[in-house]
Amino acid sequence: MNSVQFERVALIGIGLIGGSIARDLAALGLAREIVVSSRSAETLKRAEELGLGTSYVASAAEAVKDADLVIVSVPVGASGAVAEQIAGYLKPGAIVTDVGSTKASVIAQMLPHMPAHVHFIPGHPIAGTEKSGPDAGFVGLFRGRWCILTPPPGTDAEALARLKHFWESLGSRVDEMDAQHHDKVLAIVSHLPHIIAYNIVGTADDLETVTESEVIKYSASGFRDFTRLAASDPTMWRDVCLHNKDAILEMLARFSEDLAYLQRAIRWGEGDKLFDLFTRTRAIRRSIVEAGQDVDAPDFGRHALDKKD
Repeated sequence: MNSVQFERVALIGIGLIGGSIARDLAALGLAREIVVSSRSAETLKRAEELGLGTSYVASAAEAVKDADLVIVSVPVGASGAVAEQIAGYLKPGAIVTDVGSTKASVIAQMLPHMPAHVHFIPGHPIAGTEKSGPDAGFVGLFRGRWCILTPPPGTDAEALARLKHFWESLGSRVDEMDAQHHDKVLAIVSHLPHIIAYNIVGTADDLETVTESEVIKYSASGFRDFTRLAASDPTMWRDVCLHNKDAILEMLARFSEDLAYLQRAIRWGEGDKLFDLFTRTRAIRRSIVEAGQDVDAPDFGRHALDKKD
């Protein structure tokens, strides 16, 4: 157990990320009060059934009253509306952060509404699964994962240190980054892969010569790995595309150029170019495993199925 870091934490949104934060807060004893807020009555009721907070309110404005830490965990397109709702109810000295996958857009939406007496420090925990909703969260989601903070110029050093310590207490490794740079980095390591996955799965679904049963039956040949990404929350990824448009389009253009190079190599039988590319990318995969960002399980989890037999 850690010592209490915040008397009252308000969670605006209680899906996978918000739900996991709530579970960690309780498990680690980091807050005396955890106020959960959601626009959805059904989601709020489920959060209460799961015991994710100490109190539950539909109003974001009511949730943030007297909160020392406010964590906004909503689709990035809704960030501005939430900021406007809570602005007049934030206590002096409160830290307001978010967990959105795009940062420049979130800052542009939220910062104009933030009163001068609070500390607005955007953040992005790079952790998650394809599942969504309050049931999807679990203790330890952020353990060993990176959390990127993008503090605006003039951010209070003590408040930044407190937020950094909070994420470290959840097991995260914390980095600081300029918002625009963050958006470009995430466009290639997260946003583009998801877009490609959505597109590949959509293409397979559209092919008249391939039946749905065959797509599912033979998915272990590689298609399965794309379907995990393509199962992610549609609202969240719609907003990501719309709110990181420039960086994503830049990466899509680069990807299209590299894809054309690969297409030519295949067309002209240039095996040396194919081998060089596949060798280089294989090394990237190994470096990700060595960095602790994935496991190198040779059976891809099939041992879990054996246990059920």
